[in-house]
Amino acid sequence: MAYKELIKNFQHVRDYMRRFYIYGFKSRSEYDGKSGRSYDDERRRIESWLKDYMGFRNTDEGKNVFISIDSRRQPHNPLYKAMKARSFTDRDITLHFIIFDILYRPSDAFTLAELMDRINDIYLADFSQPVTFDESTLRKKLKEYIALGMVIAEKQGRNVLYRRSESYDLTGLADVLDYFSEIAPCGVIGSFMLDKTPPHRDNFTFKHHYITQAMDSQVLYRLFGAISRRRKVEITFTSRGSSRAHTGQVTPLKIFISCQNGRQYLMAADSKGIISAYRLDYILSVRETITDEDFAGLRTHLNEMEKYIWGANVRPDSKTEKVTFTVDFTEDEEFIWRRLVREKRCGTVTLISPGRAQFTATVYDSREMIPWIRSFICRISHIEFENKELQASFLQDIEDMYRMYGLEE
Repeated sequence: MAYKELIKNFQHVRDYMRRFYIYGFKSRSEYDGKSGRSYDDERRRIESWLKDYMGFRNTDEGKNVFISIDSRRQPHNPLYKAMKARSFTDRDITLHFIIFDILYRPSDAFTLAELMDRINDIYLADFSQPVTFDESTLRKKLKEYIALGMVIAEKQGRNVLYRRSESYDLTGLADVLDYFSEIAPCGVIGSFMLDKTPPHRDNFTFKHHYITQAMDSQVLYRLFGAISRRRKVEITFTSRGSSRAHTGQVTPLKIFISCQNGRQYLMAADSKGIISAYRLDYILSVRETITDEDFAGLRTHLNEMEKYIWGANVRPDSKTEKVTFTVDFTEDEEFIWRRLVREKRCGTVTLISPGRAQFTATVYDSREMIPWIRSFICRISHIEFENKELQASFLQDIEDMYRMYGLEE
């Protein structure tokens, strides 16, 4: 049957794309979420969008399919193609083209009854067994297009007239859209707009190009909507290392995005006002519920907490931990000082003497700082954690490293 691409649940596509891209080492028999037939259906669907980026390797367990993308050489996020696939039937697509053929000129406006007459008398009259549409279906479709900004409804006396929205020339915004679509949250919006521009030269390349954010765009869009309307949401989510789904009602407050790995987090308050972080790639669905009258107070509380958040982790007991270390550098290594100042986040940096700087931070979870601290490890002359267990672990790691390379002396 023509005009069918039935995607009833985008979460299935999102899950398989993540598995192929991140866990591209599983064979067909190792996927335990669905049947083998479901695996084949989703693999073929994804291949139709990303065939230039998919490969496979044969192992003892079977054939492993994976997505391989060098994001540094790819100016546009190819995963957006999945977001542009829609679920529709032959009736949906037929009515779509009929409506916009009638409303071809933005100056033409028709009432609902006039649209129905034109559909029946001009577009369907010559068919022996035409597809039929009633006023209710047409009204719902027009309402959908009005919400999308594709159709404008105007009141004229007792009648409502429908006309097509004006088209905009986006040619002069091509560079802006190139940048926005790859950097901004919900950049898929910019990708849709880029489809309306003529071919042009790409002027941007990205050293850190976090393309997997594309798969969370729908969740992010709904969370942004709830935040702007100060509404609570019911979220269904999983946790790391577990596929079991949980459901809870929270108040979304802010979205945090890691500058190190591009990972996105929802900062939200539960029914007791406790603020926690939820990874967006673990959130399966979002549904708006009621307005939260305490939204402003919760946002103020989070703003105060941000003074002690290094990454995204917070502690319900609000206890903080202090970290201090000293870094030494030579006269021609001024970039070390500049890097400390640039990357200090909620910490402070003090120049103790020429070639010696001290970093101090008070945070909820000092464990989050370890990867960053390690990048200065050869220059650190003194370090102290208020969390003594973490300090012992950190120093033990250094001793183990020395022993591994025979540097005990």
